[in-house]
Amino acid sequence: MVVNGTDAARLGSAVALFVGTLYFGGSLLAALIGDLTTAQEHRLVWSPEVIGCVLFLVSGHLALVQLRRERRRGSGTGLGWWIAVVNQVGSALFMAAAIAAFVRPTTGDELAVGIANWSTFAGAACFAVAGVMQEFAQP
Repeated sequence: MVVNGTDAARLGSAVALFVGTLYFGGSLLAALIGDLTTAQEHRLVWSPEVIGCVLFLVSGHLALVQLRRERRRGSGTGLGWWIAVVNQVGSALFMAAAIAAFVRPTTGDELAVGIANWSTFAGAACFAVAGVMQEFAQP
């Protein structure tokens, strides 16, 4: 099986997104355990969230690179590009939420709860909007 640059970028984007989703799922399960120490929160909740965010950003970047290549060849669709951009904005907002949710070791408080909550909501809204946009995109 020969994989060309287009297929490699798509595969890389999909794998990064899938693995990032697994990290978020593990983080969610750990957060539901409750009664975690600050060190456990860092290791089981915060760190996997940051890794998941990085993987989401990598996935979005690979998708945008591939869509840019397709646009140069005249085969890319405008809506596909905007779907990827909205998803990337959502990924960046999730990263901002993860950073703001950092728990201070000395106090056990989150760095910025309001920013973490707002960024999580806004990032999820971006993903929802991009999902609706996909209904109108041509395959």
